[in-house]
Amino acid sequence: MHERIAILDFGSQYTPLIARRIRELGVLAEILPHDAPAAAVAAAGTRGVILSGGPDSAYAPGAPMPDPAVLALPLPLLGVCYGMQLLHHAAGGRVVADGVREYGRAEVAVQAPGALLAGLGPVEPVWMSHGDRLDGTAGGYVATAATGDQVIAAMEDASAQRFGVQFHPEVTHTPGGRRLLENFVFGICGAQGGWSVADYMDARAAEVRAQVGDAPVLVLVSGGVDSTVCAAMLAKVLGPGQIYPVHIDSGLMRAGESAAVAAALRAAGLTNLHVVEAQDAFLTALKGETDPEAKRRIIGDAFIQAQDTAVAALGLDPARTFLAQGTLYTDLIESGASGARTATIKTHHNVGTPLVKALRAAGRVVEPVGGLFKDEVRELGLLLGLPRELVSRHPFPGPGLGIRVLGEVTPARVATLRAADAIYLDELRQAGLHDQIWQAFAVLLPVRAVGVQGDGRTYGEVVALRAVESVDGMTADFYPVPFEVLGRVARRIANEIPGINRVAFDVTSKPPATIEWE
Repeated sequence: MHERIAILDFGSQYTPLIARRIRELGVLAEILPHDAPAAAVAAAGTRGVILSGGPDSAYAPGAPMPDPAVLALPLPLLGVCYGMQLLHHAAGGRVVADGVREYGRAEVAVQAPGALLAGLGPVEPVWMSHGDRLDGTAGGYVATAATGDQVIAAMEDASAQRFGVQFHPEVTHTPGGRRLLENFVFGICGAQGGWSVADYMDARAAEVRAQVGDAPVLVLVSGGVDSTVCAAMLAKVLGPGQIYPVHIDSGLMRAGESAAVAAALRAAGLTNLHVVEAQDAFLTALKGETDPEAKRRIIGDAFIQAQDTAVAALGLDPARTFLAQGTLYTDLIESGASGARTATIKTHHNVGTPLVKALRAAGRVVEPVGGLFKDEVRELGLLLGLPRELVSRHPFPGPGLGIRVLGEVTPARVATLRAADAIYLDELRQAGLHDQIWQAFAVLLPVRAVGVQGDGRTYGEVVALRAVESVDGMTADFYPVPFEVLGRVARRIANEIPGINRVAFDVTSKPPATIEWE
């Protein structure tokens, strides 16, 4: 029985990041519904409890509250953002909205480090995302840090082992967040550490065997890191004869990608690989559609339909065959599937489309890496013996170029973007930057711009370039690609690809943007 930290989810997009950071420290963290009974929260091995952030106001009628018995548990409690306001409100204090809103980077002055903020300060950069604030302190709480606007940024009741922070220590934009969580997990909760991704694999292996039994498992393999690791893990857990890896060429892949994917997967030992040519089906289904969510649903359904065709071609029994996907925790979060109170940012094709939902409801979807983040999946891939060059590839979305061609997806526009993307990645490799960037890609925008090419006026399409640095995909900063490299990319794209006369570079972080444009 591993020691653990229980996290109550009040709907923050960052809740799973708290779990990720704690697991990174070598301690199992599990996310529970915000109203989980105290007995489940305090299950064997629990060393402490964290109340997550969320979009609600603690003082509003119907605001989500934990089981009252949770607040009385003889375990250390840490409230983050809404969680801190909830603890303060439960102690009889006031939480108010007075127009002082703090979003993004901020600085806090550490007034009294105490047990939680030990080793930080005196001024710490943090990431804020709140509109409400504490009006003073109540009960046994004392303020231990504040912002320049005199908003209480941290509080504690050391004798009761109750702590709160208004900022988000779990995001990479709070540099001292790791130290704060170490203080809570090890110093306050007394955890010892020792949990690893290998432990996750062992636990999931048992669950997968129990779910699947001896039934065949169809694995949709895009060639990206997630689906490749998913297939490799299932081959190890179930044996290569029980799984049927299928790569569907949707016509939305990058230049030469399907051939490269097939070669790499076979080299990795997935010899039972089947390639389905489905370009016409995908592009026909997308004809005339411009709405991002609708495109994702169409692509998701087309994958399932292609899967059904593959099942029939392979002679598998549809009633017994399971569908395995490389779904990540990030996909579940952004699709609103990680908790009842989590907002939907965008529907991932492998999570929220009707056919996937139907298969999920029938218990026929297997997602062996669904509890992991991107960096953990890479670690698992290496643990499984996959080549480093395979698991270190830039992330590529399941819907492929279909969500990078903004507006209507046509064969001509896909071909234009594919060529621009290939030039961009080629120049990054030549500059020695490709492996330093977490993810880079081109986007074809649904706008036109006036240009001058060949001494004549043109009215061409516009390409945007994206490059980000990240750890897990939940937050990201733009990567500062040198201007001389961007200049070469722009010149090549405008000169080599007919119809494009303008190139832009995206310098937006996540948040407020997402990494992908759709």
